[in-house]
Amino acid sequence: METRKSALLVGASGLVGRNLLQLLLAEERYAQVKILVRRSLSIPNAKLGEHIVDFDHLDRYSWLFDVEDVFCCLGTTIRTAGSQRAFRTVDFTYVVQTGALASKGGAKQFLLVSSLGANPRSRTFYTRVKGEVEEAVSKLPFNAVHIFRPSFLLGEREEQRTGENVAIALMKLLRPLMIGGWKKLRPIQATTVAAAMVRAAEMNKHGVNVFESDQIQTLGSSGDIQSNTH
Repeated sequence: METRKSALLVGASGLVGRNLLQLLLAEERYAQVKILVRRSLSIPNAKLGEHIVDFDHLDRYSWLFDVEDVFCCLGTTIRTAGSQRAFRTVDFTYVVQTGALASKGGAKQFLLVSSLGANPRSRTFYTRVKGEVEEAVSKLPFNAVHIFRPSFLLGEREEQRTGENVAIALMKLLRPLMIGGWKKLRPIQATTVAAAMVRAAEMNKHGVNVFESDQIQTLGSSGDIQSNTH
């Protein structure tokens, strides 16, 4: 009988994180699911361990990182954060600290939600930070790092993003024309991204594996695919 594992999820209150949490709680392979949150999500479940933490002092909670698989869905917007500096604190500093503590705690896999176009040499601040955080966590000593680069996310958000909603509406209209290399630009359901993360965690891959948005769509809606392995 397969040994049941434990998982840690950070970013459980976000669009992908909320869907991922439900999948992890329903997944029989995980005996325990820990979440680190700023405030309680009030979800009753016997195998859920909810821990309210101060993300500015994650090192105080090192004992919580003794799990096999770590799922990181942390992310904000510059508008919500209030400045580029505050955005970087959430999308880079908190993520890298999570990864560092998890690797020290013995975690085997780190699964990260990044972004379409992530590139540490990008001229755009948002995609540059995403690329930098990918680069940083890829250097940590995990057996496997899985990076997911979804396009515009579809789903019910707690906050409204007018500009993003306009872009998504336009992308939906252009979807039939997005073929070949343009397929990665198609909007994708947050539920599909969450499902792809759970499936990637069970694929027993090693090294750094990058899933572009069209690959996430395939993996999250059907089955196994080949990622871009570094």
